[in-house]
Amino acid sequence: MVTSVTSNIAITLPDGSVREFDRPVTGAEIAASIGPRLAKDALAVKLDGQVKDLTTTVTGDTKIEIVTRGHPDALEIIRHDAAHVMAEAVQELYPGTQVTIGPAIANGFYYDFARETPFTPDDLTRIEAKMREIIERDRPFTREVWSRDEAVRFFTEKGERFKAELVGAIPEDQQISIYRQGDWLDLCRGPHAPSTGRVGQAFKLMKLAGAYWRGDSKNPMLQRIYGTAWRDEKELKAYLHQLEEAEKRDHRRLGKEMDLFHLQEEAVGSVFWHPKGWTLYRTLENYIRAKLQADDYVEVRTPQLIDSSLFKASGHWDMYGDNMFKVEADEGQKLLGIKPMNCPGHVQIFRQGLRSYRDLPIRMAEFGSCHRNEPSGALHGILRVRAFTQDDAHIFCTEEQVPSEAANYFKLQLGVYKDLGFEDINVKLALRPDVRAGNDAVWDRAEEGLREALRSAGLEFEELPGEGAFYGPKVEFHLTDAIGRTWQCGTLQLDFVLPERLDASYIGEDSQRHRPVMLHRAILGSLERFIGMLIEHYAGKFPLWLAPVQAVVCTITNEADGYAAEVLKALKTKGIRAGIDTRNEKINLKVREHSLQKVPLLLVVGKREAEERTVAIRTLGGKDQEVLALDAALTKLVEEARSPAGDRAFDSPF
Repeated sequence: MVTSVTSNIAITLPDGSVREFDRPVTGAEIAASIGPRLAKDALAVKLDGQVKDLTTTVTGDTKIEIVTRGHPDALEIIRHDAAHVMAEAVQELYPGTQVTIGPAIANGFYYDFARETPFTPDDLTRIEAKMREIIERDRPFTREVWSRDEAVRFFTEKGERFKAELVGAIPEDQQISIYRQGDWLDLCRGPHAPSTGRVGQAFKLMKLAGAYWRGDSKNPMLQRIYGTAWRDEKELKAYLHQLEEAEKRDHRRLGKEMDLFHLQEEAVGSVFWHPKGWTLYRTLENYIRAKLQADDYVEVRTPQLIDSSLFKASGHWDMYGDNMFKVEADEGQKLLGIKPMNCPGHVQIFRQGLRSYRDLPIRMAEFGSCHRNEPSGALHGILRVRAFTQDDAHIFCTEEQVPSEAANYFKLQLGVYKDLGFEDINVKLALRPDVRAGNDAVWDRAEEGLREALRSAGLEFEELPGEGAFYGPKVEFHLTDAIGRTWQCGTLQLDFVLPERLDASYIGEDSQRHRPVMLHRAILGSLERFIGMLIEHYAGKFPLWLAPVQAVVCTITNEADGYAAEVLKALKTKGIRAGIDTRNEKINLKVREHSLQKVPLLLVVGKREAEERTVAIRTLGGKDQEVLALDAALTKLVEEARSPAGDRAFDSPF
C-alpha cells in the first residue's frame, strides 16, 4: 500500500498542471523538479506575475513560470545583468570611477558614470573586451540584505557618494538589497540570472552621452554608456542591421533631402514646414478629415489660451502643470495656460445648451494645435516636439453606447492603418496608474468596459498595469514599421471622471440629468510624429496618393518644352500634384535627381512623344518605362493617385 503525503504548497505551472511540495521551495528547486534541462536553462522565476531570482523561496500556493532565454522576460534580465557587468568592467579598467544608475531599457541598457576624464570610442572597445572576460569568469550573482547604516558607510568609504545618496533615498520600509558578482557588488533591487556567464556574448556597446545626475540640470553631469544585448548573435545582427536601416531612413535626413521641413534654434521643438512638407501634411489631414466625415463626426475648434481655472477644474493643472506653457494676462492678475490637450475645451462645447439622450452619441473632432514644454534633451526631430497637432476627438455617449462606439472606432482605426501601409498591429490595454482621479469602483467599470469592447470586437490584447491616463484606462495601438520597429500611435480612453469634474450632463429618458461617458480617441496622435514615422516607414518613397509631388514631366530635348507644359497643365487639371523639368540637362541626370527626391513617377517627353502625343512613364526604382497616349496616361494616373478615402478627401477644406 502507498502512503500519500499531505502537501501544503501548490505550485501551478503555465499549462495548468499543479506540483505539490511539503516544504518551502526555491525557484531553482521547482525547475529541477520539472527536469534537468529546464534547471540548466533557467534564468529566473516568475511568481504570480513578478520576476524573481531563482533563489527566491516560495512559501505558499502560487502560479509560476520558469524564465528561460526564450521567455518574453528574459531580455530584460540579460540586459540588466549586462549593465552590472559593464559597471564592473569600467571600475576594473578605470579605478576611481563612480557608478550611479544602470537600468535595462528598450533594446539594451546603460550605466551612468562619474569620472573626470571623458570616455572615448576607444574606451568602449576596451570596456567591451573586459566585459567578455568577466562573462567568461561566470561568477554567481548573489543577493545580500544590508542595514541602511552599513550600506551608507560602505559606499561612502569607497568614495561612491552617488550610491550613498541613493541608499539614503530608499524608503525606510524597503530593504537595502545588494547584488554581488565575485568581488564586485552594487546596490540593486534585482532580479538577476544565476551568474555573469548567462549574459552570453551577443552584446555591443553603442555610444556615449552626457546625463545629469537624477535628470536635473542643477546636478553634476555624468557620462552615460549605452549598450545593447540580445539572446544570441542572430538577434544582435538583426538589431544592428535594423539600426543601419533606421539611419538610412532617418526622417531628419530625408526631410532635408526632400525639402519637406526644417527645425532651428529660434523655435526649439516647432516645425518649419516647407511647401512639399505642408502638402504632405495637408494630404494626410484631409484624408483623416474625410474618414471622420464619413463616420458622422462634427469638427470644432477650441482656443489656444485658456484660463488656468479650467485646467485646475479638469485636473490637468495638477497632473501636467509642469509641462504646460503659461502666460500672464491682465497685468499679472490672471494666469493662462497654452492648451496641452483638447479635452477640457470639448467639454465646454458639449456644455453649451441643453443636451438630450437623443443627441448622443456626439462625436466631436478637432485637429487641435497643442503645446507641451518637453525637456530640450527629449526632443527628436519631428517625432517629439513642443508644438504639434493632434487628430483628436471626444465621443460623448451613454454607458450603454460604449461597446458600439468603441467597435466603430476600432474599425475606423484599423482601416486607416491599413490604408497607410500598417497591418502588423498590437493592441494593449493600459490600466489604472498609481496617481489618478476617481475611485476604484469607477476604474473597475472603466477597465471592464474597455475589456468588453475589445473582446466584442474580436481583438487580442495585452494588459499594461499602471500605464493608463490619470482619468481613465486606455487602449493603445502599436504599429510595426517596415524594419520591425514598433510605434505607439492611436488610443481610446474611457473616462467617467472628466464629465463629473467639469459638470457635463444630458437629460435622460427619465427627464433627469445624467453624466455622459467620454471616449477620448486619436487615430494618428500627433500629425508631426506620424509624418516622421511615415517618412521612415516608407524611406521617403510614399505611395502615389500621399506623395507631395506625384509626378514630374521631364524633357529629353528643348524641342519638347511646349508639349511638356501642355502635359503639366493636363496633370494639374486632373488633380495630380505635378512639376516640370525643362532644364538643358541630360535625361539621365534629371532621372537621378528626381529619384533622390523620391518622386514616384517621371513622365519623359521628347520630340517623338510631342509628335505622337504620348508620354513615357518611369516609376521610382524601376528600370523600364511604359509609353502611353496622353489621355490614357491621365486616366491611369488619376486612378492610381486616388486617395483611399475617395473623392471626399480632395473636396475637404484645408
